[in-house]
Amino acid sequence: MPAVPDSRFPISPAFAEGSVWVDRTGTRRLVGRNQRGVEIPIGEGEGQITPGELLKLALIGCAGMSADFTIGRRLGEDFPLRVYAHGSSSEQDNRYDRIDEEIQLDLSGLAPEQIERVERAITKAIAANCTVERTLTGDPEVHHEIVDVPAAEAPEEPGA
Repeated sequence: MPAVPDSRFPISPAFAEGSVWVDRTGTRRLVGRNQRGVEIPIGEGEGQITPGELLKLALIGCAGMSADFTIGRRLGEDFPLRVYAHGSSSEQDNRYDRIDEEIQLDLSGLAPEQIERVERAITKAIAANCTVERTLTGDPEVHHEIVDVPAAEAPEEPGA
């Protein structure tokens, strides 16, 4: 059974498959949740992840998943992979002007022309299949709707 937001606020009429939400837990601290029960502490403290880090993780997670079958067909099903995202936001513009992805693979068994083919195939797979990259490199429209809803008291945590 999918997870749903607690009863502090009514569930949004727009809530559907793919919806995610955050609940405030303190000053500039939130917990992000999805319907599969995953919770991600968001903030700038120990054990928390910033929204910018989440953005970069979404980007490289999507790249890795988008290229997985393509890489597996060329290197075998159980290939090791690590993907990094490098980049800091501009304090002046309050945005990321550039994010660099670094995909690490063991290509030692391939000839230079094979490596070039693998690189082209990976780039093509990510460009075609990574929804996050396609969104970031496009011009997505983001709409903010502020809804006045009285909040109930926060429910007690189980086991508290």
